Amino acid sequence: METDFSRALRRAPLILALTAPALAADPFGALEAVPPIAGLQAAPAPCPPADLASALELAEVIDLALCHNPQTRQAWASARVQAAQVGVAQAAYLPSVSASAGVSRVRSEAAGGGSTYTRRSIDADLSWVLFDFGARAASLENARQLFAAASFTRDATVQAVFLAAVQAFFQRQAAAAALEASRLSEKAALESLNAAEARYRVGAATPADRLQARTAHAQAMLNRINAEGAVKTAQGTLANVIGVDPTRSFALAPLPTVAPGAAFEADVARLIEEARTRRPDLAAAEAQYRAAQANIDAAKAAHLPTLSFGVGAGRSRIAGDPAYDSASIGLTLRIPLFSGFSTTYKVHAAEAQADVQAARREQLRLQVALDVWNAHAGLATATQSVKTAEELLESATQSERVAAGRYRAGVGSILDLLTAQAALASARQSRIQAGTSWYVSRAGLAQAMGALDAGLLTTLSPALSPAPSSASGRRE
Repeated sequence: METDFSRALRRAPLILALTAPALAADPFGALEAVPPIAGLQAAPAPCPPADLASALELAEVIDLALCHNPQTRQAWASARVQAAQVGVAQAAYLPSVSASAGVSRVRSEAAGGGSTYTRRSIDADLSWVLFDFGARAASLENARQLFAAASFTRDATVQAVFLAAVQAFFQRQAAAAALEASRLSEKAALESLNAAEARYRVGAATPADRLQARTAHAQAMLNRINAEGAVKTAQGTLANVIGVDPTRSFALAPLPTVAPGAAFEADVARLIEEARTRRPDLAAAEAQYRAAQANIDAAKAAHLPTLSFGVGAGRSRIAGDPAYDSASIGLTLRIPLFSGFSTTYKVHAAEAQADVQAARREQLRLQVALDVWNAHAGLATATQSVKTAEELLESATQSERVAAGRYRAGVGSILDLLTAQAALASARQSRIQAGTSWYVSRAGLAQAMGALDAGLLTTLSPALSPAPSSASGRRE
């Protein structure tokens, strides 16, 4: 990302600088290069207040996070700081004008007596650096590259908040689905307990059967209580991501049941190379390296002369005497001869800092490859897990139905029924977790690729709800 700032004022005649408004908000247009804070819908800045009255879709959750999460505002403000520094560097190309006025009371003592008089003066001076062997250009390039780095860092922060919103959204939905599954398991455990109690009363079951059924029901209740706590925790995490207090209540839109696809599969080496061209944090590291290189040029330019143009005018008056006017115009050549080797060590420090940034860039380049590799492997694993979890859930559902039917017919044991119900409860949770992992892993791969944007939402059609066969709780 490279912002092309106008250089018109640098080349403009002196009269342009003198007649421009001194207090203009952004005379160089530097701050205009920082886009306003916006969500997925490119809402105008400032973002509208959070509307939590209706059930929130995933896109709305991400919008709220991008608009109201303090991390995005901090990154935006940091980019504006660096943009302003570009304006500071551009200001060095324009002349500086100053004026002064003074009034003084002077008393002169002499052998024959003394006298007191008032002196009034007013002065105006203009100074303009005409040539400096590239010092200003190097400082401007340094500022521009640091601004580019801040802009890329802002983009990386936006993607991080985007991913956090996706993760928090699906974790909240997964917690709600897990709570519903735990309620189904509790209901089934209660039915088994009632059946065991009924058989015990007629002498068809042992006390051990009844105790085992009570234990299973108590465990199901405990699981449901824990699931309710997990929902509250996930709700608080999501509220924090979207920039509101956990005490504010809001609802999420229900999720459709759609099986995840495998359209993401591609050559990992190609994905890594693509990520290295798109990752904003890697681009920020590259810009910081270029800024460090420009800083070397600026440090070296401190050894070189500068040529300045100066104009001055003034008027002074002593009470009782005519006014005295003065004026000056000329060129000043400044040649640095010796600075105690400070400039030399500043150059060494700038060169070492460039080496630091180069190493950091290479480290991040390797990290990008590792991020893509891990994210791709995680997504492939999650895809297979979803398919296996579906099969596991279907098998556990059938097994539980068979065990329940055998127990009601008096040919099965309570232990077989409780084992089948525990397996079904575990299968429900595995399916929910597999669905959550797939969507979070899909977003994680996009973030590792530097491609986390609104287009990703078309692939995130969640499949977290329990399947109809496992959610009904009916038995044959």
